[in-house]
Amino acid sequence: FQAEDGIRDVERSRGLGDVYKRQSYRVDNFNCWYQSIENSNNKYPIEEILYRCPETNSLLEVTHDLEALAKYDSKYWKDLFDSRYRKQNWPYGSGVWGKKEWVVPFIKDENIVSMYEGGTNLFWAERYGAQVGVEDLWIKMCGNSHTGSFKDLGMTVLVSAVKQLISNGKNISAVACASTGDTSAALSAYCAAAGIKSIVFLPKNKVSVAQLVQPLANGATVLSIDSDFDGCMKIVQKVCEEKNIYLANSINSLRIEGQKTISIELCQQFNWEIPDWVIIPGGNLGNISALGKGFLMLRDLGLIKKLPRLVCAQAANANPLYLSYLNNFENFKSVKAKTTLANAIQIGDPVSVKKAIKILQEFDGIVEQASEDELASSTAKVDLTGTFNCPHTGVAITAFEKLVKKNVIKKNDKVVIISTAHGLKFVDSKIDYHLGNLSDISSTFSNLPIDVDNSIDKVLSVLDKHL
Repeated sequence: FQAEDGIRDVERSRGLGDVYKRQSYRVDNFNCWYQSIENSNNKYPIEEILYRCPETNSLLEVTHDLEALAKYDSKYWKDLFDSRYRKQNWPYGSGVWGKKEWVVPFIKDENIVSMYEGGTNLFWAERYGAQVGVEDLWIKMCGNSHTGSFKDLGMTVLVSAVKQLISNGKNISAVACASTGDTSAALSAYCAAAGIKSIVFLPKNKVSVAQLVQPLANGATVLSIDSDFDGCMKIVQKVCEEKNIYLANSINSLRIEGQKTISIELCQQFNWEIPDWVIIPGGNLGNISALGKGFLMLRDLGLIKKLPRLVCAQAANANPLYLSYLNNFENFKSVKAKTTLANAIQIGDPVSVKKAIKILQEFDGIVEQASEDELASSTAKVDLTGTFNCPHTGVAITAFEKLVKKNVIKKNDKVVIISTAHGLKFVDSKIDYHLGNLSDISSTFSNLPIDVDNSIDKVLSVLDKHL
């Protein structure tokens, strides 16, 4: 059955049961719009193609009608979200589209492009936590997704919005992004599924082979630019201005709507309890902005009572936010990003910096950094306890250990580290680490293969030394 106002009436069926097996989710009574982050009076229709406020040139954010959403109490939303989670009632089994009312209610179901994203493992890092002395430690494995990174969460929303805009009559010939690897993989896959042309701008020789092959395999037009990510970002913005090409980078606030569901989902996985700390690596800084936005929405609609503290972790070779944090965010200066193993966050001029600073200030947040040796060692150390993480997760793990040593994070705190991508995307750097081929990296946790003669006696002799 369905409520008269267009949303399913969970209030009249607290026992749930068969009501959730029925079809038809209507969310058209909810509304959202674009709003300038610098002037809340500047509002624009969500169906328009906008990336910045025409009045202030500031970034936009998607703002929801919280008054309409608040007509339904926290138990209603928990029941509704739980009833959809990982079910096969397309598209609501997706970790993103199961929260459609809170994400992009204007998109019709027939225009949703979903690959069952979200629902990733919230891994209890029991062995690693015991080593560090923080037993309530969890790693949110966002790399266990369709294209191997958390970027799928934002891209399903963005490409679905493009499909909706095209069905509304908008002239969009392609969707484009600058990328350090993961964004291009997500964009090309979702565009291929939707039948929409994708174009990606990659910094030449600065992405892994696995990251390069993903957009190639999905049929994207791949432009390898002799520049870094920041240079590619400048070019793609100009290209999208001059052509009827839709911009897919996190400057586009629709991406944030999908990525914010990480916050909602991990609370859901904790039976709607809130962690004390959430740590995430930061490059272009859309991720920390999205994380905060999700938690704020949970609080404002009564699903949680407090906010966690947030930590944004940067590579020391690309650390403009960390340098600003040292001065209490009194000023921000971009930097020339140096080469880092954490290449997806090798960004010196992040577009979402103002959003990120605002979120960190509201969450009593911290910014920490990791050297190349620290992030490589942290990645390898945690891999030895059963994970297989990207180097960016190593940046977050380094930040975590530093804050534990400073006694900022307490031994009994509940801590979540966001792992943003799967380690299989970075096997080259992992192999080089274990072989000792990385300059200025100690390779403390190196684990090399052992050459053994074709002899049972030799094999047994080697095993006797290692068991």
